[in-house]
Amino acid sequence: MHSLRERVAQARWRRRLAATRSLNHGYRVGVGIVGGLIVAVGLVTIPLPGPGWLTVIAGLFVLATEFTWAERLLEFTKHHVKRWTDWVTGQPVWVRLLLGLATAAFVYGVLVVTLHVMGVPGWVPGWVPLWR
Repeated sequence: MHSLRERVAQARWRRRLAATRSLNHGYRVGVGIVGGLIVAVGLVTIPLPGPGWLTVIAGLFVLATEFTWAERLLEFTKHHVKRWTDWVTGQPVWVRLLLGLATAAFVYGVLVVTLHVMGVPGWVPGWVPLWR
């Protein structure tokens, strides 16, 4: 089985880009910038409600199409996410509920602190019990 990077490198369009050094370098820089931005957005949004970790993994996937280090990091991440998922699904219901409540409390706390620091937007209804 070939790695993701090797499979992309074997594609006809990628071989044509690789034939010209300046195009190959520009493409790799572009992939690095786009993948890095996706990872950065994901890292910033991890504590906020939304798909933070999913965004980080998507950015690693983009980077892994060109860089070996990103491919190894993506494999490491997928392995540990699977281990965590397997562990959580093997726990009793009360442990899973406790983990869900702890996660919800953390997300709520980050949201409240973020709204306190940044200010509550004007479109939020007046009945929301946050600082105004």
